[in-house]
Amino acid sequence: MRRTALDMVYELAREDERVVFIGSDLGAGTMDVFRDEMPDRFFMEGINEANIIGMAAGMAMDGLIPFVNTIATFLTRRCYEQVAVDLCLHNLPVKLIANGGGMVYAPLGPTHIALEDMAIMRALPNMSVFAPSDKEEMRKLIPATMEVRGPSYIRLAKGGDEVISNDHHGFEIGRAIEYRDGGDVAFISTGIMTNRAMAASDELKTEGINASVLHIHTVKPLDENAIMKAARRASLIVVAEEHSRIGGLSSAVTDLLAGTFGAGGPQILSLAVPDVFTDKYGSQDDLLEIYGLQPSQLAQSVRDAVSSASPVSAVGG
Repeated sequence: MRRTALDMVYELAREDERVVFIGSDLGAGTMDVFRDEMPDRFFMEGINEANIIGMAAGMAMDGLIPFVNTIATFLTRRCYEQVAVDLCLHNLPVKLIANGGGMVYAPLGPTHIALEDMAIMRALPNMSVFAPSDKEEMRKLIPATMEVRGPSYIRLAKGGDEVISNDHHGFEIGRAIEYRDGGDVAFISTGIMTNRAMAASDELKTEGINASVLHIHTVKPLDENAIMKAARRASLIVVAEEHSRIGGLSSAVTDLLAGTFGAGGPQILSLAVPDVFTDKYGSQDDLLEIYGLQPSQLAQSVRDAVSSASPVSAVGG
């Protein structure tokens, strides 16, 4: 996914002289072709993340369109004031490409695991937040961000994830995609959790439980109409995300539905990471399993909720 994102930035730069690339301590060889062909629009700034946000803001004020790339936790936690004041306050078209969203960097521990990134970025005025499901959706997203007036936060998975997107469903910023239709159960998911929700939906279908899957690649601005449509036909909404249960997609969906239905809406099941720093090491899949976010675990959480006689709000982990 990262390779696809950077390839698309390179292609955009070849077509549009306003596009510049700014990297922070990326691996040797990253974007060498861009550097060689367009050296005046390529900047590799080392471990200097707060400064590159200021650089990008200045370039954007001069009419350029900067794409900034580094690790998700560095782009968010380390640069938060600069992102807020330099980018969002001035509504500048800077694209933040965040490596290792969620638990991609599980082997490196909590300093590199981004589980609050979408929460803190969606809290900023003017910021758009994206979490595509696979490299093909990323291929559509990067060019589409050129039309976004303000700053964008683009959450990258590790790459090599199953491709579930297709041309049939199309792609439009701010428009959710329904990959499975269903009945009384509706999965609402983002990023790589969508393919896991689809697998869980397929498993449940063999047992007579029809679960729709609504993919939210644009976490902000949220496709409220699509979510409301799912909520009106389902008695159970299952929000699945590789993120803290606080402030991310689950919070956005809950706020929307509570504000619309009050106490009379569908049951909401939030399957996410609890309010903790991760203290386990391993692979991304290892940590997803620890927090109950693999397909069979999602399916079992739905079974438990469906069989329960009273409304509950469950949290993965």
